[in-house]
Amino acid sequence: MALKGNAADGRTRSSMSIIIVVGLCCFFYVLGVWQRSGFGKGDRIAAQITEQTECAISPNLNFETHHSGGGVPNDDDSEVKTFEPCNDRYTDYTPCQDQRRAMTFPRDNMIYRERHCPPEQEKLYCLIPAPKGYVAPFPWPKSRDYVPYANVPYKSLTVEKAVQNWVQYEGNVFRFPGGGTQFPQGADKYIDQLASVIPIANGTVRTALDTGCGVASWGAYLLKRNVLAMSFAPRDSHEAQVQFALERGVPAVIGVLGSIKLPYPARAFDMAHCSRCLIPWGSNDGMYMVEVDRVLRPGGYWVLSGPPINWKSNYKAWQRTKEDLEEEQRKIEEIAELLCWEKISEKGEIAIWQKRINADSCPGRQDESHVNMCESTNADDVWYKKMEACINRYPEVNSPEEVAGGELRPFPDRLNSIPPRISSGSVPGFSAESYQKDNKLWQKHVKTYKKVNKLLNTGRYRNIMDMNAALGSFAAAIESPKLWVMNVVPTIAELSTLGVIYERGLIGIYHDWCEAFSTYPRTYDLIHASGVFSLYQNKCKMEDILLEMDRILRPEGAIIFRDDVDVLIKVKRMVSGMRWSTRMADHEDGPLVSEKILFAVKQYWVGGSKNKTREQ
Repeated sequence: MALKGNAADGRTRSSMSIIIVVGLCCFFYVLGVWQRSGFGKGDRIAAQITEQTECAISPNLNFETHHSGGGVPNDDDSEVKTFEPCNDRYTDYTPCQDQRRAMTFPRDNMIYRERHCPPEQEKLYCLIPAPKGYVAPFPWPKSRDYVPYANVPYKSLTVEKAVQNWVQYEGNVFRFPGGGTQFPQGADKYIDQLASVIPIANGTVRTALDTGCGVASWGAYLLKRNVLAMSFAPRDSHEAQVQFALERGVPAVIGVLGSIKLPYPARAFDMAHCSRCLIPWGSNDGMYMVEVDRVLRPGGYWVLSGPPINWKSNYKAWQRTKEDLEEEQRKIEEIAELLCWEKISEKGEIAIWQKRINADSCPGRQDESHVNMCESTNADDVWYKKMEACINRYPEVNSPEEVAGGELRPFPDRLNSIPPRISSGSVPGFSAESYQKDNKLWQKHVKTYKKVNKLLNTGRYRNIMDMNAALGSFAAAIESPKLWVMNVVPTIAELSTLGVIYERGLIGIYHDWCEAFSTYPRTYDLIHASGVFSLYQNKCKMEDILLEMDRILRPEGAIIFRDDVDVLIKVKRMVSGMRWSTRMADHEDGPLVSEKILFAVKQYWVGGSKNKTREQ
C-alpha cells in the first residue's frame, strides 16, 4: 500500500537521512586516506579502500529539498561563480598584517605591526595557493619537533637563531630542539625552573599567555604538562615565527603589544610570560604591564626572564649600561607594586611575580587617590580600543580570603564545572542549569559529527577553530591532548562569553569575521562554523568570510557548518566554485528541523601554472 501525506513524507526523509549519513561516512573516510603524509608521499590506497568498503556516495543527491517551512530558493538558473587561484606570490598572504601596508604606518608603539586590514577595493577575491610540494604536517607529538621544509620554506631563522637553538634545517625538514633565546638548553629545563615556584603540575595553572613567543617552544613544551598557552608575535623580520608555531601544532596568532588592547577578556590567564621579548615594560607609564594585569587572573603569575633581570651580572653581554638597566628594573618593580603584584622569586635571569587575589590584600591600593584607575567598568570591551595606562579594578569580594572574580578548580575539573561568570550571573540569560544544558547539547552534536567524520578524534585534526564559540561547549566536548581549539567569539555576538571560555581552561580570541584573522594561510586542520552566516547576514559579504576560511584552512582540511538550511544552500552553492567537496546532512533531531549540517573538505592543490587539484 502506498503511504500518504505526512507519514510518507516522514519515512522518505528518514530513509534519505540514512543515505546521507552512510554517504558522508564513506566521503570522509576516502578523503582521509588520501591525505598526504608529512614525508610528502601520497597514500595511494583510496581505490583499495573503496573496493573493500560497501558504501556508495551519490554525487547527485538533492539535499536542498530536505526541510520544512515553505519553498527553497531556486538558484539553479544562476551561474556558479568560480574563484581562481591567486598569484603564487600570495602564498603566505596575511591581509591585515601585510608588510607593504604596514610600512605606511607610524612606528611609534609598534603601530605599524598592528592590524591594518585592506580597504574594500584592495581585497583579494581569489584562492591563496599552497607552496609547491606542500604536505600535511606530521601528527602530534612528532610535529612539535619536525616541520616539512616545503610547508614553510624559509631558512633565515636557522641562521639568525643558530646559537639559541630555535630551529635547525635538516634535509627536507626543520627540526626544533626546544631552545629559545633565554633557554638555549631547552624549554623543558626552563619550565622545570618555573615549576619550582609556580604550581604548574597540579592543574592550578592551565591557561598561559606568551608575549613575543618566537617559534612558541615554551608553549609547545607546556602542552605535555596540560598547560595551554596562547602565544603571539608580530609578523616582522623574524620571518614566519608564528607560522612555524602553528605548523608545529602549537596555538599562536600574529599579534603585538602596541597601542591597541589585546583581543582577550579580563582575568583570562593563569600565567603570563616574557622571555627576552624586547617589550619596553617600563615605558609609557607602564602601559604594557597594565595590559598584562588586565588579562591576568587574580592569583596569577607573571614571568620575566632576560633584561633587565640580574643586570649586574649581564650588562656587558647585553651591551647596555648599568644605569640604563638599573632604571628599567626600578620602573618595573614600581609598576608591579602599583598593580598589586608581589615578587615571589628572582633567581638568575628569571623573576616571578604573583598578582594578589583581591584589592583588600593589596597594601598600596587602599588609597586610590594616587592611582590612575580606569573609568570604564567593562574590561572586556577591547576590539580596536586604545590601550590605556589606567588600572582595572578587581571585582568586589566579601572577605580578604576570597579570590576576586571567583576561584577556579584545577584543570581538568574546571572544564565542566560551573564557571564563576555563570554562577555569579555576569552573563545575561545564562544560569547554571542552562549552562549544563548547553554542554549536553554540544556533546550530542559532537557525537553526530564523529559518526559522520570518523577522523575527528584520531589526531588527524590538530589545530581546530570554532568561529562562533559561545560558551566553548563544542571545544569542551572534543577536548583531547590530540588537539586544541581556538575559540573565537565574534565581536558582534549578542553576549561577550570569552571570559567563560577561559574560566573553563580553554583559550580563544575576539574577532570580527568581516575582516581577516590574525594568522598565516593553511594554519587550521578543521573549522567549525555554527550560526556564523546567520549572525553575519547583512553585515558583510558571504564570499569574504568563505574566502578567509579557505585561506586559513589546510589543503584537505575539513569544515563543519551548522546553520539554517536556506543559509547553507547559499554556502554550498558558493563553495562549489572554491574547490571544496561538500555534503549536506539533516539535524540530529530529524529532517523536519530547519537547521542542517554541511560537511566540506578542501581539495588538495598547490601553486604553479596549472594549479591542478588532486581530482583533476
